[in-house]
Formats: sequence, C-alpha cells, structure tokens
Amino acid sequence: MSAPHAPVLIDQVIAALAPVPGDVIIDATFGAGGYTRAILATGAEVIALDRDPTVQPYAEAVANDYPGQFTLVRTPFSGLAAAFADSGRDRLDGVVFDIGVSSMQLDQAERGFSFMRDGPLDMRMGDEGETAADIVNTWDHGPMAHIFKLYGDERQSGRVATAILRRRVEQPFERTLDLAAVVEKALGGRRGAPIHPATRVFQALRIAVNDELGELRAGLEAAEACLSPGGRLVVVTFHSLEDRIVKAFLTERTGNAPGGSRHAPVAIETRKPSFNLQFKGAHEADQYELDANPRARSAKLRAAVRTDAAPWGGIAA
Repeated sequence: MSAPHAPVLIDQVIAALAPVPGDVIIDATFGAGGYTRAILATGAEVIALDRDPTVQPYAEAVANDYPGQFTLVRTPFSGLAAAFADSGRDRLDGVVFDIGVSSMQLDQAERGFSFMRDGPLDMRMGDEGETAADIVNTWDHGPMAHIFKLYGDERQSGRVATAILRRRVEQPFERTLDLAAVVEKALGGRRGAPIHPATRVFQALRIAVNDELGELRAGLEAAEACLSPGGRLVVVTFHSLEDRIVKAFLTERTGNAPGGSRHAPVAIETRKPSFNLQFKGAHEADQYELDANPRARSAKLRAAVRTDAAPWGGIAA
C-alpha cells in the first residue's frame, strides 16, 4: 500500500537512529509507515505507536511485508513506556518522534483539521475525547483566548474569542468552514495575505484538542526511561513550540542548562547527564528535499544518545 506522503528528513532520521539487524526501535508516530519501513529495511525490529485508527491499513501492509519484525500499538506518546513493557523486549535501541499533524490527516476533510476543506469540526488524532466543536461551543472567553494566544500566537485572540461567543449564541459551530469564516471576519482577513486568517486559531485548537505539547513532554520522559545505554533519541518538529520543548529537554538532560545564581546554595548531588547530543543545533532539509517535498520547509531534527545515567524524572519548563 503506497504512502500518501513522503516522510520528512528520512535520510537524516535513519542516519541518527543508525539501526542494525536485531535492534529494537520505537517509531512513536507511525502514520503511513514511512520511517518504519526505512527502519525495517535495515533488519531492525519496530514497535510502532499511533493513536489514529485510520493508520490500520498501512500497518497491515507493513506487517505483511515484514512478518515478525513489526508491531503496532494504538496509543499516544504518553503510552510509550507501557507499550515497550508489554512488548517483552529487554532492550530499546532507538526512539523516533515526528511531531504534529500529518499531511494525510489534513487531506481528510472528515477529520476537521483543515480550514480549506469543509468537514465536521473534530480535529482529534484519535477517536476519543473533546473535539474542537466542544471547545468553541462550551469554553468561556478567557480560556479560549488563552489557547489562541499560547498555542497559535494569535495577537488578537480576545477579539476572535468574542466573535465566537457571539455567534454560538445564535447557532453552535459544527463545520470547519463555518468557523473559518467567523475567524476571518473577526480579523478582517485580507485577500492575498501570506497565511489564511484562521491558520493560528485552527492550529491552537488542534494542539489543545490533542494535548500535543503535554504528550510530547510525556513521550520524551518515557523515551529517557526506556532507552538502553547507547540508545538513540531522534525528534522531528515542525513548529517552534514543539522544537522549544525538545531543545529545552535535551539542554537540561545533557547538563548544558544555564547555571543558577552564584548566591544560590549548591546542590547536594549533581545529576549525571542522561543524554549526549549527536550534533549541536538542529538539522534541516537541504534544497533538494525542499524542491521535492515543500512540507519539509519548517522541519527540524534533533538527536541524542542515551548515557548510562538514571532518568532525571522531570522536564525543563
């Protein structure tokens, strides 16, 4: 079964994971199986995670092509540790995360992710929990404006929230294009603007519905706890909010976080770094990949290797 989109930074991901026959790798965002297939082709085994029920046909195709090497577990990032424990494996050699919404989810109007296609106002990556319609139809002004600002960087978040509250009194929101039109009117959208006026609001709703940032933090901590010494952690992000969390996590866990005040008491015990960076900064797509796959434009890859130190058990703010 052919994949609906090309996996981003695939060569850099495989180079950072460095899988060899017999390795056990967790692909924490299976999607259409792009990373998984590339890992399996090296002879490694893959435990794939995904909370999206629509990935099942792709998983079945992978299982048919690589019998005995592949397992899919329906779970978000926060279920990584449980999925690894249930696998019965005693070693984990790598974990890869591909953060954010996939192009195939955006392309499915019935999922409600896109303001360019009419569909139910859902936005759930799984099939449980609160939908985007629940948020815009029930949340108070303050919390709604807060997520628009925090997750979408929408400077006029209060105006958008006010417009939504006024409209829902007359009729609740049910469709994506309906909400997009209200947001566009509230912001005075101009034809020819570089991005659609509803872009930031839809992004904020998607992140809130799926608790994407909370799941990312939980997934990073689970990877730290499960990876064996020498195991590789690879994370591909597409947004500054996500990349900031990954960068902060690795900065702390490599022992490179800025020191405290010289007047503060010295810690009784200095924790050993639980990761060593594979390279400084983040890798990005080259022009060749950008020409072939514009989706890679905002992608950043960070990678680290697990040390033999105990997990830190907390994450940088």
